[in-house]
Amino acid sequence: MPVSMDVLADDLAAESAVLRGLLAGLDEPGWKRDTPAAGWTIVDQVSHLAYFDDVAVRSAVEPEAFRVELARLEAAGGVDPDAIADEHRSLSGSALLAWFDEARERLITAFRPLDPSMRVPWFGPAMSAASSLTARIMETWAHGQDVADALGVVREPSSRLRHVAHIGVGARAFSYAVNGRRMPDVAVRVELDAPGGVLWTWGPPDASDRVSGTALDFCLAVTQRRHRDDLALAVTGPHAQEWMEIAQAFAGTPGTGRASGQFAGGRA
Repeated sequence: MPVSMDVLADDLAAESAVLRGLLAGLDEPGWKRDTPAAGWTIVDQVSHLAYFDDVAVRSAVEPEAFRVELARLEAAGGVDPDAIADEHRSLSGSALLAWFDEARERLITAFRPLDPSMRVPWFGPAMSAASSLTARIMETWAHGQDVADALGVVREPSSRLRHVAHIGVGARAFSYAVNGRRMPDVAVRVELDAPGGVLWTWGPPDASDRVSGTALDFCLAVTQRRHRDDLALAVTGPHAQEWMEIAQAFAGTPGTGRASGQFAGGRA
């Protein structure tokens, strides 16, 4: 189906509303609550999203300025998410929520009218505007999971998980590259039971290496929000097994993931 920036923008707005619903009633101690990401509080999760929303807007509307800033960051050793988090830890919850709201609105407004195939620079290879907006949905869902876990909340899975799963499948080669490995030239079939009782699939139907289970469990795995041992994924074949050990849907250095047994039943 053709990619629609309006659909992506609407899905990002809906995912943002879910996260905002978790944040709106927090008092200051609540904002400082630890999340499962080591050393990160809820403040850090939200400032990360707001910061990279602003960066994504700059990549789309001021690409040359973005490239100059990227070169400066790379010369200084690259982007450091922990340093970005530390820079914004003094913000109050209300100030941070206002920044998130404003940054997210700027992002949606800037990307909605773009040609989905337009190339925008990013950390690493350039990507399409549609892929950039899809990545913001994935990031919002993943960091929203950290917030939900910190608050002991279980979120209802939605059809927006397809965006997260699609990036997870597409990032298979990146998962190998970021870990210094060569991806084998072997296809993997992915079959996911999605919300609403439909089946989402990727890869050739006759592939012997396969991953199957719920869309939620797959998304938790590829965003490294749960250890594989805590999920009910069926992984068949050596190449599928190898991939799922290192699967990473997000950019940056290899993630540390979560410990086995950290979450009973794979949920919050």
